[in-house]
Amino acid sequence: MAEIDTSSGGGKGDGKVRAKKQSARVDMTPMVDLGFLLITFFVFTTTFSKPNMMKLNMPEKPKDDEPVETSEMKESNTISILMGKDNRIFYHQKSAKTLTPELMIESDYSKEGIRTAILKGKVNATSPEKFTIVIKPTDDATYKNTVDILDEMSITKSELYAIVDPTTGELDIYKQKIAVPKK
Repeated sequence: MAEIDTSSGGGKGDGKVRAKKQSARVDMTPMVDLGFLLITFFVFTTTFSKPNMMKLNMPEKPKDDEPVETSEMKESNTISILMGKDNRIFYHQKSAKTLTPELMIESDYSKEGIRTAILKGKVNATSPEKFTIVIKPTDDATYKNTVDILDEMSITKSELYAIVDPTTGELDIYKQKIAVPKK
């Protein structure tokens, strides 16, 4: 609390009435308490930053008694995209059995890259409404790569796509391709 010094500063006794100088000393202890109360209030009332997550809607699993609808996909109606390390991306339109390193084409995430390959594949498909994109992230791919390729699905208006693991044959060819430095 505030303290007031009321002691007289000595007097000369000359008869003049002078105003006494009063020194004030402010006690800062309550101010520290108020500071801690304010800090506590703001810590409890602020909303902590929520983690940024992207929702991936997956189809529901069918029940055991429900028949599963399957259809055969033609190679001309599909494109497989492998995402690798250092933002490298490869695609092909062959089955895993007939795939060779020459048939796996390297691209990038630009407008002229994978987007053009998807659009060309859709145009050349035997039935464009059933054109399916198979996305295969490798262990070297990053989360950003997955977000980028899902953005491409939205941009190219591709509604039929699946995210699956690459086959062992595709991984072997991927390792051969990734060993060669990017041009």
